[in-house]
Order: sequence, then C-alpha cells, then structure tokens
Amino acid sequence: MRLLSYLRPFLGLFVLSTLLTIAMTGFDVFSLVLVIPLLQNLFGTGTALAGPQATILERALDFVAGGFIDAGSPLESLRNVCLLVLAAIVLKNAALVGSRWAAISVREGVERDMREDVYNHLQLLPLSFFGKAKIGQLLTRVLMDTRVARDPISYGLANLIRKIVTAVVYTVVLLLVSWQLTIVALALAPFLALLLAPLLKRLRQGFREALDKQGELLSVLQENVSGIRLIKSFGAEDHERRRFAFLSELYRKRTLRISVLSDLASPLSETLSSMVALTLVWIGAWMVLGEGSLTPEQFLFFVTVALQLISPLKAIADYPAKLQLSMAAADRFFEILDVPIEPPGGSMTAAVPTESIRFEDVSFEYEPETPVLAGVELDVSPGEVIAIVGPSGAGKTTFVDLLPRFIDPTAGRITLDGVDIREFTLSSLRELFGVVSQDTVIFHDTVRRNLAYGSPDRWTEEEIRAAARAANAEEFIDELPDGFDTILGDRGVRLSGGQRQRIGLARAILRDPPILILDEATSSLDTESEQLIQRALDRLLAGRTVFVIAHRLSTVRGADRILVLDNGRVVGSGTHAELHDDDGVYRRLYDLQFTHPD
Repeated sequence: MRLLSYLRPFLGLFVLSTLLTIAMTGFDVFSLVLVIPLLQNLFGTGTALAGPQATILERALDFVAGGFIDAGSPLESLRNVCLLVLAAIVLKNAALVGSRWAAISVREGVERDMREDVYNHLQLLPLSFFGKAKIGQLLTRVLMDTRVARDPISYGLANLIRKIVTAVVYTVVLLLVSWQLTIVALALAPFLALLLAPLLKRLRQGFREALDKQGELLSVLQENVSGIRLIKSFGAEDHERRRFAFLSELYRKRTLRISVLSDLASPLSETLSSMVALTLVWIGAWMVLGEGSLTPEQFLFFVTVALQLISPLKAIADYPAKLQLSMAAADRFFEILDVPIEPPGGSMTAAVPTESIRFEDVSFEYEPETPVLAGVELDVSPGEVIAIVGPSGAGKTTFVDLLPRFIDPTAGRITLDGVDIREFTLSSLRELFGVVSQDTVIFHDTVRRNLAYGSPDRWTEEEIRAAARAANAEEFIDELPDGFDTILGDRGVRLSGGQRQRIGLARAILRDPPILILDEATSSLDTESEQLIQRALDRLLAGRTVFVIAHRLSTVRGADRILVLDNGRVVGSGTHAELHDDDGVYRRLYDLQFTHPD
C-alpha cells in the first residue's frame, strides 16, 4: 500500500507507540488477573493461588506476586491486592499517555508530509491541468483528503495494533482459565466477519462519491466569493442560493446513505459479541454448577475478561468499515500525485540571447486534431518589440505561453541563439522572462513582499523603492496606512485596477528580465491610469526584447514589428504603416476600432 511509505520517517515513534501499547495491555491484564485473589478473599476461600485446583494463570500470578498477596491476614491480603491493582492501573495509564502521544505525533507528521507532497506536486503541474481542475476539489484534496487518509497508517493503525494485542492477550488469558469456553468463543467469532463483509464492498465507493460532492460544494463557495460583485450586479443571489442548496442536498443524501451503512457495522458487531458473551455465561454456569470443572471465582474472572474482550473485538470488526473512508480519500489524494508533472527541462543553463529567438514551424494543440497554432515561423532579434494582435481566439496567449514553456509545442521548436529551449533547465529559462498580464495577482501580504515576490531577501529597500518609482507606484504606496508594509488584502482588494497593474509592473521592473511578455497590460483601465502605466512601460521596455499582446491597436503602433494571428496562423507581419496599407486582417481590426460610420 502506497500510504505506508509515509510511515517510514516516523517508524521509531510508531514502534515506541506499539511497545507502550503492549506494556499497557500487560498492566491491564495484570490488574484483571488480580480479580482472582480479590474474589477468593471476598468468598472466604483464601488466596490459594498455588493450590491443587489452581490454573496456570494463578500459578503465574503466585510466582510474580504471591509472597506479597499471601502476607498476613485476609484483610491484609485484600489490602495488598488493592495496592497492586492501583499500581497496575497507574502504570497502565502512564503507558497509555505515552502511547497516544507517540501515535498522535505519527499521525500529525504523516498528514503534514502528505499535505506538503500534494502541494509541492501541484507546483510542478502544467498550466493545462489547472485549466480543467476545480479549485474547490483541489482544496478538498490538499486539506481534507490528507486528514482523512492519514489514519489507516498512523493513529488508526496504532490503535488497531493496540486492540489486536489486547485481544490476543485476553484470549491467551481465557485459554489459561478455561480452554473449553475459549474454543466456544473462537468458534462463534467468524460469524462477525461474515456478517460485515457485504457492507464493506459498498462503503468505499460511497465515501468516494461523498468526498467528490464535498469538493463540488467548495468549488461553488469559492466561485461565489470570487464573483460576488458580478452576482450582486446581476441580482443572482437567488440563483446562487438554489445552486448551492441543490449541491448541498446531494452531499447530504450521499453522506446520509453512507453514514447509515457505516454505522450498521457497530450495532451488528455489538449484537453478535453480546450473543457470544451470553452463550459463554450459559455454558460457564453449567461448568460451575453442573460438572464443577470451574470454581465460582474462576468463572467470574472468565466472564470479566470476556466482557473486556468485547471492546477490542468490536474495534477490530469496525476497523474495515472505517478504513473504506480513508481508502476513498487516499484514492483521490494519489490521483493528484499521479498527474504527470511539467516536461522536465534539459541540463543547459539559459543565457540572455544575443542572436535571435526563433519559432521554427511551431504548432500547438490542446485537443487532438484541433490546432490552436499552426506552422508559426518567426525570427526575433534581441531588443526588438513584437506586438501580437488578432481577433479573439486567434492564439495570442498560447503563442506567448510557449516562450517560458508554460506549454510545449506539439510540433516544431523554439530556439534561443539556435538552441532548442527544451535543452535548458526550466528555472534558468524562466528567469529570462518577466510577465505582466491584465489580471495582476496580488497576494495577501505586504506591498514590499508583493513586489519582491519569490525572493523577499534578494533586493534592498532602495531597489524596491526604485522599482516602485519607475512604475509610477511609489506615490500611492507611500499614501497607504503603513506604506510598503501595508497588508494589501486578498487579491489586492484595497487597490484600484490601475494601482494593481502598477504593482505588477514594479514587480517586473524589480526582477529586471531581459525578455518581457505584456499580456493586455493596459486594457480595462481609465485614461489617467493607462497614461501612468504607459509611461512606466516605456521605461521598462528600453533595451529589452518584448512581446506585447493588445486588443487596443493604439498601444502597439510603436512596435518594431506587428504579428497578426488569425485562426492560429500568422497572416501578417510588419510595421503599423505596412499592415495598415495592406487590406488584410490588421486593417479590418483597425477600422473596427477607429472608424465610426455615421
């Protein structure tokens, strides 16, 4: 089982927990065995632990503590027995505390490692995975499935071992008291497993369905919180309430059905255990009153231990049912870990290109036989500004995503100075690029840490301020309550759209990448914000190779070259003047934006 690999780092603690469990069971049994001399004193038969009718168990007790128990009068003997019981209980509970501490340490350590593994794996997955995945489902698998899946190999397993050890020791004790009654008990026990078997087959799939519905609920919740402005503006609160209520009801039904099935295991096992116990009482009473093969105190001791045995047997019988939930969660956990990571890079270190960036017959498909880009040829010189324009769905974003290897071509190749970019390590290749997009990501952190994202100790205070100044952001940052130490809130809710965009620009300026990708960086802004950002962009673009995506063609007139995409193909390339004079796609797009017929 793959889950067991997470137990390996905590094997020492797990063994300690198991040993303390065995010790605890030993002290527990010892305190129970002391019931025999206690009953002998109460019945007035003396403490004949080593008499002719003594069992092997009584002889063992006589060997261990007979001298202390038999000392003095019956009252003194009773006092000594009580002291031994108290000592055994204290030692048992000390071992119990130690065992649980070790088991809980294992449990929390396993969950932490599982959580970190799946989170770290998510960082290595390609962008295409996140385009299909639901955020709520990912949250469920990182935070909840790891918690549910940990138990079978940590605390749950330690507890199972404790119950098994307890059951084995109690069974041995019962054999030593009366092997006949014990054989009867063991003969009836398998019916418990046969009774529960049909339930277990249905539980795992049911738990999986319930966990999936939980993930769907989280996805809806995340979408609601993220899109609350849109929901309110459309007056869609009732629609969202109905949508959430529908999924909530589905989750309730799945959970109710599977909970009923799961909970059936406990009463069924308890009923069968009680039947076994009552059968033993009836047979034992006959052995005492009928044939006299058992003394009354031995029979009462046997019944006491048999009743104590019900609890561990019930826990062992319930474990497979509880295991199904953990296995369903583990299936979902490993589903994420089994998703292939981004194609690995090569061994070469990428350097700033001095000759060219070249697209050589590059094609890309998200789905087979559905090309998004086809046969793209392009040769870009260092320091050149390339604008990429075209109608919606032409493949502009896909084009620039190929450069830092967010995705890889399905045909053709991209080279830096003649070297295929797949030959470079991913980290060194992506170090060459800075990306400023329309939707600037702002983290719930200080302005300073947002600007120095990824390497907070890499830049000095003056370098951070200089980047903010170059992005026309220093002034509004200083006006924030705590300046550069102001917490910006989730997704930068304290900032306007233009301010968020300038934070993104300052972040790129601070990194100082030789190649810059601007994806709709000035769209959806008011005129004043656009002018501030455009001035900052002019400073940022100086001396860099730049790829600019823009719907507003007014922002790309000054590009060295404009690349026109349509249906995934390059249908035009040249300066603004050249393309405007040509009666093609660019001219059509330009006229749509700037020609207003009466």
